[in-house]
Amino acid sequence: MDLGLKDMSALVMASSAGLGRAVALQLAQEGAYVTICARGEARLRETAEEIESQTGQSVLAIPADLSNPAAADLLVNAVVDRLGRLDLLFVNAGGPPPGQFLDLSVEDWEAAVELTLMSAVRLCYAAVPVMKKQRSGAILASTSITVKQPLPNLILSNSLRLGVTGLLKSLADEVAPFGIRVNGICPGWTRTARVEQLLVDRAQRNGTTVAEEAGQIAAAIPMGRMATPEEFARVAAFLLSPAASYVNGVSLLVDGGMYRGVT
Repeated sequence: MDLGLKDMSALVMASSAGLGRAVALQLAQEGAYVTICARGEARLRETAEEIESQTGQSVLAIPADLSNPAAADLLVNAVVDRLGRLDLLFVNAGGPPPGQFLDLSVEDWEAAVELTLMSAVRLCYAAVPVMKKQRSGAILASTSITVKQPLPNLILSNSLRLGVTGLLKSLADEVAPFGIRVNGICPGWTRTARVEQLLVDRAQRNGTTVAEEAGQIAAAIPMGRMATPEEFARVAAFLLSPAASYVNGVSLLVDGGMYRGVT
């Protein structure tokens, strides 16, 4: 299927590694002009070069820290200055630290609000006026299976990603008349550096090994394994693309059937 992404302008957040990198690569493979961003400049440049060498597409790499309130406007303006428009926005940020409620401080909550919720809010404030003027655009935010089924020792993520989902669902109603679609994508267990961190945390708490924790997780997934970042990225590219032109206001699970609920 041709997703219709050729020559579209895409901004992919937290894209020097993990799920963000996989999405940026997939969009570039589909012919989109991709702008990537992350805090670490060296790794970001390496990722841009890797994507360019694999796809032949020019990639704009902009170092940015989404905890800085000015970063969202700077990123969107840079994309529009370069390409004249912003067609696709992939909202993504590193997950907040694991921990149970009493393990965490109020300061941990405040930092997580900035990282997980307010970065999404600010990016939407920056992107929506541009897309509204264009009368077209697609916004996709990466959340988590935790918006459907909370996971142990992830109270920050369990709480704040629901806030992002509420933002997406409400915004989808408001901006659809202007040709803008807004959706969420909810990864389950996917082998990234973030998941490796969570496995280490689980192993330390339970007195087990990372391999044992990974095996227990895989056993709870009907498909019997974790996802790869590439599997996640293919679904994200579809949701962002014109091929999904009538998909709006959804939060789609990419979890191998781990979530057993019916809603």
